[in-house]
Amino acid sequence: MSGALARLRDGLVRRMAPPDGMASRLLVLTAVFTLAVELLIVMPSAASFHERWLRDRLQAAELASVGVEALPYSAVEDETAAELMRIGGVQAVVVGEQGVRRLLLQAPNLPRAPDVIDLRRDNPGARALDPWKTLFGHPDRSIRVQARPRYRSGDFIEILTPAQPLKVELRGFLLNTLLLSLAISAVAGGLLYAGLSFLVIQPLRRVTRSIERFAADPESAPEAPSDRHDEIGRVERELAVMQDEVRQALRSRARLAALGEAVAKINHDLRNMLTSAQMASERLADSADPTVAKALPRLERALGRAAALSRNVLEYGRSEEPAPQPVRIALAGAVTTAAEDAGLEPAGVRLEKRLPPRLSVQADPDQLHRILVNLMRNARQAIEADVLRPAARQGRGRIRVTAETDAGLAIIRIADDGPGIPPRLAERLFQPFVSGRASGGTGLGLAISRELAAAQGGELHLAQTGPDGAVFELRLPIV
Repeated sequence: MSGALARLRDGLVRRMAPPDGMASRLLVLTAVFTLAVELLIVMPSAASFHERWLRDRLQAAELASVGVEALPYSAVEDETAAELMRIGGVQAVVVGEQGVRRLLLQAPNLPRAPDVIDLRRDNPGARALDPWKTLFGHPDRSIRVQARPRYRSGDFIEILTPAQPLKVELRGFLLNTLLLSLAISAVAGGLLYAGLSFLVIQPLRRVTRSIERFAADPESAPEAPSDRHDEIGRVERELAVMQDEVRQALRSRARLAALGEAVAKINHDLRNMLTSAQMASERLADSADPTVAKALPRLERALGRAAALSRNVLEYGRSEEPAPQPVRIALAGAVTTAAEDAGLEPAGVRLEKRLPPRLSVQADPDQLHRILVNLMRNARQAIEADVLRPAARQGRGRIRVTAETDAGLAIIRIADDGPGIPPRLAERLFQPFVSGRASGGTGLGLAISRELAAAQGGELHLAQTGPDGAVFELRLPIV
């Protein structure tokens, strides 16, 4: 019983709630536009009817005045004057000629001063208000109307007429006009609403249902888009494509999550095995066997590369890097420290610095160190692995670090004289697991370095590459 009452209450609340759907708003908008059209129809019609009624009375009075002047001395008996005024629907007639006003039909005594309407002046605002003054005016209201004569000479003709007959006829005219225009507007508005509902509202509802269904269950069967060629059809097709891409991305993400979990477990076990292997290699270092001594460096390098691969994979698999803590860092000192950790030395691949004195950048010290070490180590390894240079080189090379400032940024260039980046890899160099060397690289260092640079508010990209080496450009905010 309580459940039924709750459902009834919810239904009443929904019915009493203000409309929030597009269809309801479109209906309200159609009604508002219909009323606006009604006003545009009724107001000019009322003004036209009001003026036409007054001009009809003026015409009748003017014709009556011609008959009165045809009599000797313009003498009209009282009964004849009353009949003329009754026929013309006026209470008095005045003719103005050469500045003289002549009263042709006597005006009665009026309880109220009449309102004056001068039809000789073109005043649209006054014409629009006159019908409503008549419609809502006092019952004893009279109107004194002036206009230019049409059938006789003179400056003007003026009549005095009661407003009550005009009010009665105007009320009937407005009622008929309102009903007719309302019927026309209702039909037109209904057809417009039906057309918009069919062409716009129904397709949008279908798109909304598709989005809601996809949000609730991305793996649900997609709804086929319509074959419409307008904007809504394009929205439906683009939505279907987007949903399919998101669906594929979610599946790939699920597979990558499972793969990442498996890789994390494998890395954990692999690091334990590598630790054991490194301990064994340390014991082998004490061996006097020349064969062991010859193979030991290769074993140590292989173990080092395997450990680096395990470490880089785990670092890249983090959900997010720690938020940077930017501080002021002297660039020269940061480059020197990074070069030492990257294995640069005078006897091998050496470092050359050409930095502005006292240049400082705003960056996280640890993350900037990781970026510089990765770039310098990659350059050193590329130089050492270059087999196309003369043998006399024997792994010797140069890494040059220069910097300049521009628009609040420090532009740091790390250039080497190695073999450069192959053109087929240059465009994909910063993608994960894409390495610029033939072997020995994990392809994660540059991807991580670019993310770290972006976190500092900077940018990292490959500025130049060729047979004479590669140039990486790192942009960082300066202090």
